[in-house]
Amino acid sequence: MYLFLRALAFSLCLWLPASWAADSGWLQDPNNSHARVQISTSQPEEGAVRLLLDVRLSDGWKTYWRSPGEGGIAPEIKWHTPVEHVNWRWPTPQRFDVSGISTQGYHGDTVFPITLNVPKTATRLQGVLTLSTCSNVCVLTDFPFDLDLTQPAPQGFEHAFTRAEGTLPLTSGMVHQAQAGYIKGELRVSAEREEGWQKPDVFFDVPEGADFAKPSIKIEGKRLLATVHVTDGWEGSAPDLDGKPLSMVFSDSGIAQQMTMAVSNVLPASGSSPLGLSTAILLALLGGLILNLMPCVLPVLAMKLGSVLQLENRERSVVRRQFLASASGILVSFWALAGLMTGLRLSQQAVGWGIQFQSPWFIGLMVVVTALFSANLFGFFSIRLGSNTTTRLATAGGHGSGGHFWQGVFATLLATPCSAPFLGTALAFALAAPLAELWVVFTALGIGMSLPWLLIAAFPFVAKALPKPGQWMNRLRIVLGLMMLASSLWLISLLAAHTGVVVVLIISGLLLLALLILTGIQYGRRLLLIWGAVLLLLAGVVLATGALTAERWRTPMTDSVQWRPLSEQAITQALRENKRVFVDVTADWCVTCKANKYNVLLRDDVQQALNEPDVVALRGDWTTPSPAITQFLQQRGAVAVPFNQIYGPGLPNGEVLSPLLDRQTLLNTLNNAKE
Repeated sequence: MYLFLRALAFSLCLWLPASWAADSGWLQDPNNSHARVQISTSQPEEGAVRLLLDVRLSDGWKTYWRSPGEGGIAPEIKWHTPVEHVNWRWPTPQRFDVSGISTQGYHGDTVFPITLNVPKTATRLQGVLTLSTCSNVCVLTDFPFDLDLTQPAPQGFEHAFTRAEGTLPLTSGMVHQAQAGYIKGELRVSAEREEGWQKPDVFFDVPEGADFAKPSIKIEGKRLLATVHVTDGWEGSAPDLDGKPLSMVFSDSGIAQQMTMAVSNVLPASGSSPLGLSTAILLALLGGLILNLMPCVLPVLAMKLGSVLQLENRERSVVRRQFLASASGILVSFWALAGLMTGLRLSQQAVGWGIQFQSPWFIGLMVVVTALFSANLFGFFSIRLGSNTTTRLATAGGHGSGGHFWQGVFATLLATPCSAPFLGTALAFALAAPLAELWVVFTALGIGMSLPWLLIAAFPFVAKALPKPGQWMNRLRIVLGLMMLASSLWLISLLAAHTGVVVVLIISGLLLLALLILTGIQYGRRLLLIWGAVLLLLAGVVLATGALTAERWRTPMTDSVQWRPLSEQAITQALRENKRVFVDVTADWCVTCKANKYNVLLRDDVQQALNEPDVVALRGDWTTPSPAITQFLQQRGAVAVPFNQIYGPGLPNGEVLSPLLDRQTLLNTLNNAKE
């Protein structure tokens, strides 16, 4: 009997290796009862070997993807047999969020198909699988294996390998267009899918030296926009990803696609809400129309009224031609701006609305032009040409329509700092949309602004209904000249950010003194004394009114908020301290910014809210060129000021407010930002 048992045991020893040589069987470590693995292989074909790694986990346990995320260790095999060209292919992962840490991996049963090359003389495939499994605790387990490559693959291997390949992400066919941009700690990925998105997710292969937070995903129609905060994982500084390849997996409703793309230094624009082309066109028309009501355009309206009033014989065709010329000037100006924006987009430069007012040279040119127009309306000078020259100019270019064309151009240049809410939304869409749509929206802006001119061109009797020329025209010219002078003084005030207040006061004083001297030369000392007395009287009235009402306006007009410089780091630090953040990006040349300041931000209840201990107020000044603020706006899909945004524990991704601030909305949003 003893001899029989020994013979049976010896037979089993011979039989088991032959039966299981190409299959490790289920491996399990006594110190980890929550995981077991099985490794099987095919016979080599010209040195190429296919391997199946089957991992089975108990309920509540997980292991990790090739890029684990903010924690964890990916499965790894340390080979004892010389191997080459190991291609470990990974099924689509899942996301696990625990205690604010986001990881990427698998739970339950997962099969990994692996291909590799071995020497043609190799007969065994040996190695150690290191597997990290986690629940409330994490266990790192080693599973040694030894497979005989001379034996055939286990039964069902081909079917199992094909089924495992079916769990891998596709390489094409799901995402039709994608791009990735990265600037100073923020990665933004845009992907378009014709079928639209339902419950998407994005899994990133994190580059070496970087640490990716959980992506914030927005769906905008057929477009997915994923925003990821990136650090170096240690000091919190932003690593350099510009130009580097980035691999990722997009998944949605059981379908996934693997993609690799180069990271550019231009962020795909982010919209606060989906906005279609038709809506953008409507907003552009309304925004352009509203520009005619803004103070910036008053000088041009004055010029246009003056040109109509100077027509002694207001023929219908003449009036129509003049206003059509002005409308053409507006449209051509907006097309020129669209061309400029297109060039900046193609050269990957920063794009902004009203940025020409950041240049002191442009402001200076506008000051000279408005001052000359003001002097002309006051009657201090006029340009007289010879009869031949006058006839030539009158018959060229549509019977002297060139001046009216340039009035339209001038109107557009002055209108850009007056960015109303409709205009800002339409511009944000245009500058983020394909170039063809950008041109459509800019055309709609031009049409919207030129609507009053087009209406008068269509119905010239509106202009013909004005009173007949007479002495009253000289008085009206004085009023229009004063309006133009006020605009010129406003433009001079914008130079304070470039030259200082003292220089601005000197320029303003010299301009007023020159006008007074010209008044004395043109109209005599008597009128000079009258105007001097009027100016002194107005100055006295203003000062006296301010002194008498100081107690009433001093408190609400004083900004007691401790504004800090705007930066991404300041926002991140405040959020780490569970504080709320109010962001205000403004500019001296922005009329809407001024309205927001005096109508909302300086109100008592808003001042009190912004002075709460857990509120950090950050302000960025875009009066002069600032690459940091331009980049800040660009990262948020904004192209114009004012720009206001609120962050907090309850709004970690921030909420952008309307360009035209509403006091109650601001207070409610600030309150919602609490935990």
